[in-house]
Amino acid sequence: MKYQNYAPDVMKQVYALNKAVDECGLEKSLLHLVKLRASQINGCSFCVNMHSHEALRDGDTQQRVFLVSAWKESPLFTERERAAFAYTDAVTKISEQGVPDALWEATRRHFSEEELTKLTIAIGMINIWNRICVSFHVLHPVDHAKAA
Repeated sequence: MKYQNYAPDVMKQVYALNKAVDECGLEKSLLHLVKLRASQINGCSFCVNMHSHEALRDGDTQQRVFLVSAWKESPLFTERERAAFAYTDAVTKISEQGVPDALWEATRRHFSEEELTKLTIAIGMINIWNRICVSFHVLHPVDHAKAA
């Protein structure tokens, strides 16, 4: 289903918000990793593929991209990135326990109020895309022959 065709006015706003997030001033590398992390949680293959490629294209390393799913156990991420991952996990899974006060305070040590607002909107935005892509079964590009 070409979902874009059935609600073009709404989709125009989704694309506008997406553009605003991409241009909000947060580090591009951080945005790629946050989008990748939320997409992993949501099981969105299209977005996992896209944000992995974007992170690599913009200079991140394969090892860091591969280890986003295991960020808690990896020393490859900065304290700011780790705070963003923990916050992304909580916001993406908000129905489980909300955003606990301790996590909120820990995140605020690494992000200004303005940055935290932008980060929250970025997480919300990727969650919108994940829900669209997963709901409509949007498949990631397949570069090679399908697996057996």
